[in-house]
Amino acid sequence: MRRLSRFAMQAILISATCAGVAQGPPGQDPYNPPPGHGGMPPGQAKKHGNGEKDMPPGQAKKYFREEDREHFYGYYHHDADRWHGHKRPVFVPGHYVSRDYVVQPVPRSYWVGVVAAPPPGCEYGYYGGYVVAYNPTTRMIADVLDLVATAAAR
Repeated sequence: MRRLSRFAMQAILISATCAGVAQGPPGQDPYNPPPGHGGMPPGQAKKHGNGEKDMPPGQAKKYFREEDREHFYGYYHHDADRWHGHKRPVFVPGHYVSRDYVVQPVPRSYWVGVVAAPPPGCEYGYYGGYVVAYNPTTRMIADVLDLVATAAAR
């Protein structure tokens, strides 16, 4: 029994040593740099296209204007009011819409001639009190309008 436990302990130590060596020194993995080293600093959204790559979320290009919120609220106020005070998803530019959410396309008649067209490759969608400009293929969010905030301000 003592021989078996000694063998097991040696195997664990050898495995741990090999794993540490295989990972290499910190900061040397180009695909997974440690936070704050190389690549993009922590807290920055991964934005792609239009020269917005690696921009902090507060500096990412905005597609919606403040007056667009009131415009879309006119169409979605019944549903947005229903979400007030309830737990709902959080949509953030640069992140992705979960596959669990069925985003309804916003009809063109709701925005053509009033709101700017969505960015190239994107469309407008609605879910959970949000109007999002997102890429329907990748589901990456370009911009978000929170209509529940509009309902709460009334």
